[in-house]
Amino acid sequence: MSGQPINKYSLSSLDYAFSIRQCVVGAQMLFVAFGALVLVPMLTGLDPNVALFTAGAGTLAFQIVTRGKVPIFLASSFAFIAPIQYGMRTWGPGGTMCGIVAAGFLYFLVSALIRWKGLKSVYKLLPPIVTGPVIMVIGLSLSPSAVHMALGRTGDGAAVLFPVSVALPVALPALAATIIVSIYGKGFLRLVPILSGILVGYLAALVAGIVDFSVIDKAPWFGLPAFVRPTWNLQAAILFMLVGIAPIIEHVGNILAVGAVTGRNYAEDPGLHKTLLGDGIATSIAGLFGGPPNTTYAEVTGGITLVRAFNPAVLTWAAFTALALSFVTKLGAVLQTIPTPVMGGIMILLFGAISVVGMNLLVRAGEDLVLPRNMAIVAMVLVFGIGGMIFRAGDFTLEGIGLAGVTGIVLNLVLPNRPE
Repeated sequence: MSGQPINKYSLSSLDYAFSIRQCVVGAQMLFVAFGALVLVPMLTGLDPNVALFTAGAGTLAFQIVTRGKVPIFLASSFAFIAPIQYGMRTWGPGGTMCGIVAAGFLYFLVSALIRWKGLKSVYKLLPPIVTGPVIMVIGLSLSPSAVHMALGRTGDGAAVLFPVSVALPVALPALAATIIVSIYGKGFLRLVPILSGILVGYLAALVAGIVDFSVIDKAPWFGLPAFVRPTWNLQAAILFMLVGIAPIIEHVGNILAVGAVTGRNYAEDPGLHKTLLGDGIATSIAGLFGGPPNTTYAEVTGGITLVRAFNPAVLTWAAFTALALSFVTKLGAVLQTIPTPVMGGIMILLFGAISVVGMNLLVRAGEDLVLPRNMAIVAMVLVFGIGGMIFRAGDFTLEGIGLAGVTGIVLNLVLPNRPE
């Protein structure tokens, strides 16, 4: 160290100091998150402009709760894609938004539990033997929709949008570009594999002549995003709270990761209870306005590491940029022109990657899956979650990811650990 003090407004400063000079780097961080941020609403029938608005508003809320101490950006969570798709079909936009608001309340509860009993209490309730297979169910349950879309069909496979002979030559380049950039990309390029896949797939779609520009011509340049208000739905609330288990585990990992990069222990200051509370408020804000749930973005952590932009105020500028772009109606119209096969190609990798994350949780925890107790938990979570098991009680239904989560938690609490 040179011994000279760091300018508090510099990008590398670890303390919050807001300056107009940070705006360009802040906008660049939004660019890193942009592909994943807009992909979630595009896959679930939500408005990408609303997702931009709620990402910006959620990040600002997170910074207020954590007193601007953590350099992290919050935006659309992939863990909720399947529940949102199911919710939109079953309960409509209002009921789905109720579920998203409820997911935020789960963060509040876990935050309170950590403050009261410490982080170990959460790991006791949600060990890797539960969270690992539940995350695998999230990815595997989405895999059919990825294949359907890559083959030119709707996500549920009910309707053919493009012939397979046209769809696959568009989907495969998008998939290949995403893989190649994630493996071989250097510097900033490596941080935007999803965006790279979208661009390559879009070019292939242009060559195939399947891009419809009419929606761009009809859209005004500026306007309010299509906000949606939540309506009370108990089933949606329970489902989304159960699915929220996975992103909470992801949140803890991302907070520890950004702490490792900056050299600060954010689990202690401002504390995981504060970061989870901020994430929960951001998610509930998303539900109140009609956006997808928010989560901490690891790719943005990679971005700030690459450019050494540790000043949390940089992410304030990223949030402001997202808020500003949310009112550009033409941007949402451009995103609507991306053909289904482009998204399907990218989703094949993304949804598979979600399953791998769950598998990796089990591997890193060193769980012995041959032990009868562990085998029973993992087996029942996977089969109940993917196999179509349904439990009904009157008008209440529990299935899919929600059922998988309940099964894992209950079995982990009920089945005894055999003494060594």
